[in-house]
Amino acid sequence: MKKRIPRILLAAGASGSGKTLLTCGLLQVLVNRGIKTVSFKCGPDYIDPMFHTQVIGTKSRNLDTFFTGEEITRYLLAKNSADCEIAVMEGVMGFYDGVAGTTTLASAYDLARVTDTPVILIVNSKGMSVSLAAYIKGFLEYKKDSRIKGVIFNQMSPMLYPRMKKLVEEELGIKVLGYVPRVEDCVIESRHLGLILPEEIPELKGRLLKLAEVLENSLEIEEILKLANEAPVLEYPLLEKTDERSLCQPSGTSAIAEKVKREVDVLTEMSQVYTWKSPKKLRIGLAKDEAFCFFYEDNLDLLRSMGAELVAFSPVHDGHLPENLDGLLLYGGYPELNGKALEENLSMRQEIAAAIKDGMPCLAECGGFMYLHESMEGMDGKFYEMAGVIPGKVWRTPRLTRFGYITLKQNQGISHGKQETAILGESDLGVSPAHEFHYFDSENCGKAFHAAKPESMRNWECIHGTETMLAGFPHLYYYGNPKVAEAFLKECMKYHSRRGE
Repeated sequence: MKKRIPRILLAAGASGSGKTLLTCGLLQVLVNRGIKTVSFKCGPDYIDPMFHTQVIGTKSRNLDTFFTGEEITRYLLAKNSADCEIAVMEGVMGFYDGVAGTTTLASAYDLARVTDTPVILIVNSKGMSVSLAAYIKGFLEYKKDSRIKGVIFNQMSPMLYPRMKKLVEEELGIKVLGYVPRVEDCVIESRHLGLILPEEIPELKGRLLKLAEVLENSLEIEEILKLANEAPVLEYPLLEKTDERSLCQPSGTSAIAEKVKREVDVLTEMSQVYTWKSPKKLRIGLAKDEAFCFFYEDNLDLLRSMGAELVAFSPVHDGHLPENLDGLLLYGGYPELNGKALEENLSMRQEIAAAIKDGMPCLAECGGFMYLHESMEGMDGKFYEMAGVIPGKVWRTPRLTRFGYITLKQNQGISHGKQETAILGESDLGVSPAHEFHYFDSENCGKAFHAAKPESMRNWECIHGTETMLAGFPHLYYYGNPKVAEAFLKECMKYHSRRGE
């Protein structure tokens, strides 16, 4: 399939260059202008998309070539941009920084290459003047297909900007699309990006509106929109309708072409999984509150397309589970900030434990996995009683534990620390791309899967798996391996039938 999608990618030379703040400000500018906008975050980050949706009000999703490869990444871009006038992508780390810190895989550059998206390079100009030209030239020339079409200077004075714009455009032949002055009261604190309380949204909205007002005057918005509209037509596979499905077959014999051909072959085999649908509507409880707030919206979309009705509930505030559930989703978030409240909600802890013991299927990740333990250390240093489904405790560590991308492969016959025949009804769920990001560890991480870091010798055992449960620290992206979502819902179907409905 082919589709015209006006789009840009905002990237930077390094983390801390201001791309998140500028992205938020630009999104607010576009919303203020009445332009229907969708935003994407490059990489596995939950937080920026959540912020874009809750505070700015834009539809926001992730795009990650490690999780979904090239074909599905393009599909998700097309799918989630269907009803929008422009797609704005935010890069991750430095422009060329990818998996393992030694490759460009899953970098902002990789996303721009896969989606053929024009790039605007955000340059932190603090402490530089003429050296800006040398800095930008390095990024332009490191990869001939960089797709860098414009530059924005961050932290630049209005007085210096005209001279630097003239210098860079004349010497490098690249368009300078504006600058961002330092505006102290528009700064968004990192805690706001991580945990947004309802009462704080008006304050943050006010800061973004002020920032948008500044950017309307300091950025060349019309030129940015023009660049977005010059993006090439996007080719992508169609998955929704099996009778119309198309896959983009590359020509040539290059290594990249051969890689994509192999990916297309795998995608063809997986097509029936992506389009699988439960014959019955399944009510799935989704833990959703200040303690459990990390979601890949595409995960939820895929579950819904497969026949799930997602019913939100709060392990912090609700006394009971929703009625007539066929399964449970306990994703990540901040249980460690809500340990006391989770402990005090005894009825909820007991009902979740009883439901899982009774055979209700459950997917639990990171914070949800922590909640299923007997006890959990909170950020206050105290230990709190949790659901008690998984023996043992979780505690806070001084640094990130097992941080980054991983691939998961099911250990044959091993589940929940003992011999089992299958996990979620499957003897082999295939390879799942995933990632870990947590400052906690468990004395009982599970042994159902083998985790391996790409471009590394590091590997370990993880995840508790049974016929009806998958629970561990790794975060999964279902479009990377839809077999997990399908297997989970099939077990939910069995449980539904057990309930007699």
